[in-house]
Amino acid sequence: MPPPTQATQSTGPALELLVHGVGGTTPQEMLVDPRTVRVTGDATAAIYRRSGDIDAEQHPERYRDRPIPEAYCWSNLTSGNGSRALWLLLLPFMVINLAHWMRPASTGRPRTVRLYGALVRLVALSLTVLLTAAACEVALDLTAWQCAGVAACSDQRSWLGFLSAAQGGWWSQPGRRLALAALVPTALVGLLWYLSNRTWSAYESQRPLTGTVPDDDSAGTAPAEPLRPALGRPGFWFGRRLVARLRAAHTAAGFLTVTASVAGAAARHDRAAGSSVPAVYGRVIEALLVLGMLVVLWVVCRRGRSERRLDNRLDRAVITYLPGAALTLLVLASVHAAWSRPGWASAGTLPGDITFRVVTLAQGAFVVALAAVAWRLYRRSPEPRTVMRGLGGPSVAMLACALGGVMTGGVAQRVADWLDGPGSPGMGRSAVIEGPPVLLSWQASVIPVLLVLLLLPGIALGVRTYLAARRLEPLIDAEYEERRPDPARTKQIARTRATAALTDSAPGIVGLVSGATLLLGAGAVGGAWASGQVPGLAMDGSSPFVESVAEAAQSTGSWMIGFGFLVFVACGRRAYRDPSARRTIGILWDVGTFWPRAAHPFAPPCYAERAVPDLASRMSGWTARTRGRLVISGHSQGSVLAASAVWQLPAGTRRRVALLTYGSPIERLYGRWFPAYFGPVQLHGLHRSVHCWRNLWRATDPIGGEIRLGEESGPEVDRGPLKDPLVYGRTPEHPLPEPVLGHSDYQADPVFAQERAALLERLTPLLPQQADEPRQELREVPGGPPGTAG
Repeated sequence: MPPPTQATQSTGPALELLVHGVGGTTPQEMLVDPRTVRVTGDATAAIYRRSGDIDAEQHPERYRDRPIPEAYCWSNLTSGNGSRALWLLLLPFMVINLAHWMRPASTGRPRTVRLYGALVRLVALSLTVLLTAAACEVALDLTAWQCAGVAACSDQRSWLGFLSAAQGGWWSQPGRRLALAALVPTALVGLLWYLSNRTWSAYESQRPLTGTVPDDDSAGTAPAEPLRPALGRPGFWFGRRLVARLRAAHTAAGFLTVTASVAGAAARHDRAAGSSVPAVYGRVIEALLVLGMLVVLWVVCRRGRSERRLDNRLDRAVITYLPGAALTLLVLASVHAAWSRPGWASAGTLPGDITFRVVTLAQGAFVVALAAVAWRLYRRSPEPRTVMRGLGGPSVAMLACALGGVMTGGVAQRVADWLDGPGSPGMGRSAVIEGPPVLLSWQASVIPVLLVLLLLPGIALGVRTYLAARRLEPLIDAEYEERRPDPARTKQIARTRATAALTDSAPGIVGLVSGATLLLGAGAVGGAWASGQVPGLAMDGSSPFVESVAEAAQSTGSWMIGFGFLVFVACGRRAYRDPSARRTIGILWDVGTFWPRAAHPFAPPCYAERAVPDLASRMSGWTARTRGRLVISGHSQGSVLAASAVWQLPAGTRRRVALLTYGSPIERLYGRWFPAYFGPVQLHGLHRSVHCWRNLWRATDPIGGEIRLGEESGPEVDRGPLKDPLVYGRTPEHPLPEPVLGHSDYQADPVFAQERAALLERLTPLLPQQADEPRQELREVPGGPPGTAG
C-alpha cells in the first residue's frame, strides 16, 4: 500500500463506474434509466450518466446513502458498424495472436521467452503466406493457367474470352495471363495492409493520458524493487511500434508470395531449351525473391514487444522500404512473365504448387518446436491450474493453422468445382481442369475422420454431464430446504449447474483436437507427397472397401470444407445487415481481441488498447479532482478490463479505488489459459495493490468463477456461490417462478448491493490505525524479461 500521507483526508463523494461484459449493452440498460447523457468519450466508447446525475459532485447531500452511477460502454469497439462483420475472415489471424499470450509463466528464462514469441510470429507469417497462396491458386492457377488454357473451360466462361488460349489474342500467352491475374492476390494483400494501417491509427496509436502511467517504483526514496507486472507496465497497451513493423513484414511476404507464383512458371520455361527469353533474368528475380524472404524473416524474428515505457519510435526504414521493394520486385516479375514467348502453352497445374506442402510442413515444425519451448517454460515454474501443462499456446497455434487450411482449401475447392461444371477436378472423370493441388484434397479428406474421432469423447462428455446433474439433485433439494421439492425444477437447476461446469473441460477438447489435427495433417502431407494423386485415385487397386472409404472421405470432406467457408461468408453477410446478428458475432471478438496484436498485424484490432486507458484515465482524473472514493464494477469481460485498468493506476489512485467483479473469467479462463499475465502471482499482486476487492460468482455461471487467492493473500475476495435462482418455487413475495440467471443480471441479487456498500465503507480512510504501517508497493511478478514480451 502507498504511505498514509498519499491518502485523502476526506471521504468525498463516491462513484460506481460500471463496465459491461461481452455482447455489449446500452447505457440505458446499465443505468436502469431511459434518460442518459454522455459525459465523455465518442460514439465508439464513452462514459454515460443519468441526466439527473450530471451535477452530482456539486450536490453531495443527495448521495449520502448511494454512489454516483456511471456506465462505460465499449461494445462499439468490437461490434459497431457493419463492416466489422468482415473480421470473421480474419479468424485464423486472431487465433494465432491468442497463442502468443498463452505462454506459461516463467522466471529467469528471457531467451526462452523470446524464442517462444519468435516461433509464434513465424507461424503467424506462414498464415499470411498461406492466405496469399490460396488467392494465387484461385486467380493464377485455376483461372488464368488451367481454365483459360483449356477451350472446353474458357468457352463456358464468357468473361474469360480475352484470356482464352484458343482465341490467340495478346493476353492468350500464359505469362501475360498470370501477370494480369496477379492483380487479384496483390489487391488482397493491399486491402489487408490498408485495414491494418487504418485500425493501427485508431487503436495502437492512441497514447494514454499523461499522469495515468503507473509510478516507477524505483523512483524517490523507496528501496529498489522489481518492476510491475506485465499488464501494469506503461507500454503494455501501446503496441504501435511492433504492429507497424510486423505489418510491413507481412505485406512484403504477401507480395513476395505473389511474385513467386508469377515468376516461377516463367523462369522454369526459360530454363528449358528453345525459350526466347534469357534464363538469367529469371534467375536474378528468383535470387532477389530469396533475399527478400530472408529480410522478412529477419524483421519478424528480430524484435518483440517493448512494454517498459511508451515506445513512440517507428522503424521507418523497414516500414517504408520493405513493402515497396517487394511490390517493385512483383512488378518486375510481372513484366518478365509478360515477355513474349511464342509456343508457350499452359498444361496441367501451375508449376510451383509445392508452396502448400512447404507451408504445411513449416507450420507443423514450428508448432512442434513451440510445444517443446512451452514445456520447458512450464517445467521451470509449474502451476497446476495452467491448461494442458503449458501446452495451451501450441495447441491453439495448431488450431489457427487448421482454420487457415480449412478456409483457404474451401475457397480453392469451391472455385475448382464451379469452373469445372459437372466434372470432378482431380478425379479424371469428365474433368476439364486438373483442379487445386493434391494436398488440399488430402486435407479435406481428413475432416470426416477427425469428426469421427471426436464423436466418442463428445458422447463421454455428455454422459458425464448427465451423471453429474443426477448427483447434484439431492444437494439442491437440501440447499433450498424444500419440504416438497419439484422434480422438474430440481432437474432444471442441476442441469444448468452441470452444463456450466463443461467450461472446465474445454482444455481437454482443445488438446484432443489439436493433437489429432497435427497427426492427420502429417498423414495428409505424406499421402499427397507419396502418391501425387487425390485420395480417391491413390487408393485404386486396394480393396473395394478402402476405395469406397477414400472416395467417400474425399467427397464428404470437400463438401464440408466448402460448406464451412460458405457459412463464414453467410454469417458475415448477415451480420453486415442485421445489428442483432452483428452483436452475436461481436461476442467472439470481445473475447478474442482483448489482447494486443503481438503476433499477426492483420488480426482484428485490440479494443483493450482503447478501453483500458479510457478507464484508467477516468479513474485517475475523477479521484484527483474530487478526492472521492471509487468502486469500479465489472461484469464478465468488463471485469478483465477493470482489473487491467486498476493495474495501470498510480499508487495514489489505487488507494482510493475498490474493485467489484462478478461473473468474472479472470481466473477460470484467463488465469488458466494466460498464466503469465493472470496467474496466481499476478492476481495476488493485484489484491495487495488495490485497497479492496470482492468477487461474486454462481455455480450456474458457465463463464465466471472464483478468484482462488486463499487466506494467505489477506481479506477474502470471493463470495459465492450465490443462490441461483434466488427462490426455488412460488412464494407470497415471489408469486411467479424466478429464472435461473446463470451469467447475467448479478445486480438482481441483494448480495450485490451489500457488497458494494461494504467496499465503499472500507474505502473510508482510517489513517490513525494505518500511520505506522510499512510501505508495501506492488512488486514485479515473474512473467518475462524486462522490456519485452517475446
